Amino acid sequence: MSTSHRLSCITPPFILTRLLDSDNEAIRQAALATLLTTAQLRGEREVRGLISGALAAPADGRRSIFDCEHGTFLPLATLVRSEDDGPAADQSINRAFDGFGLTRTFYRDVLQRNSIDGRGMRLQGYVHRGNHYNNAFWDGQEMVFGDGDGQVFSDFTGSLDVIAHELAHGVTEHTAGLEYRTQSGALNESMSDVAGSMVKQWSLQQPADQADWLIGAEVFTPHIDADALRSMKAPGTAFDNKLFGKDPQPDHMERFVHLPDTDQGDNGGVHINSGIPNKAFYLVSVGIGGNSWEAPGHIWYESLKASNPNTQFQDFADTTFHKADELYGAGSPEQQAVSAAWAEVGVPVSTSPTLGRR
Repeated sequence: MSTSHRLSCITPPFILTRLLDSDNEAIRQAALATLLTTAQLRGEREVRGLISGALAAPADGRRSIFDCEHGTFLPLATLVRSEDDGPAADQSINRAFDGFGLTRTFYRDVLQRNSIDGRGMRLQGYVHRGNHYNNAFWDGQEMVFGDGDGQVFSDFTGSLDVIAHELAHGVTEHTAGLEYRTQSGALNESMSDVAGSMVKQWSLQQPADQADWLIGAEVFTPHIDADALRSMKAPGTAFDNKLFGKDPQPDHMERFVHLPDTDQGDNGGVHINSGIPNKAFYLVSVGIGGNSWEAPGHIWYESLKASNPNTQFQDFADTTFHKADELYGAGSPEQQAVSAAWAEVGVPVSTSPTLGRR
């Protein structure tokens, strides 16, 4: 099943499931309501596909932000800020608008890509979806933000790397189309974490060795003892608390987590096993030195474009090794850093590339 048929959400289902055991009824109810929206959202996608055709024409990545006013049926949302409008009184609207703009500029200036699809796709965002909605997602057409429950999660527009992460799912759909399941799905999630980190670091002009490499550090309220949703530098260390347990991400293939390919199983652990390629990108970035969005980002982006829906970790590792050769030369420091990084996470590059395997 391709990415276009599965919602790509920032909050891993295992966290929401753990919240169902909370002693706090409000936290339990917010988590349950968030989990129960999946089927409804899939149904809405079909309706939006019919009414959004007029918005599909190339538009140089023009931004449109809509306010759901706590409703759940997106076609009823109100357009509140367009490309040429000034700031709104509502900061959620402005954060979504500005995050879209930074991500769009990053793709244009750093990777020479014209919006999400490479052809100027409009960027549509919906804020204030539902009540106490603990998620943000990309559904193939637009990005939708919840306000959080105010106890565990805060407003999801507050995290630039979350915005860039979700928009990057669209880039993946329009390039490799990585299937959102098992290893290809974990790569899909990892590519979004990579993009989220690069956009945040680029916006701060922050070298790789000075970055925190955290994803979603702003999504938790101050009441929650957690650094972020994920750590690319040290997968498995982003949180460890009574409310939703310990971060389950592995940082090596020896600790790969095998889960069922179901919604409850996180489609085979896509938000969990992404820790392995995440760690590889971090290691490449600090190994090469300088900025993650320069050589490491170009190697990963070119490798994404050269991948296919069924690409596995080994395939992608091999592709990055060969792209480093194409871009920077055989035996270059960049290629050596790529080789060393994948070996450190238990996916040593192969001398017989599997690029193009389907």
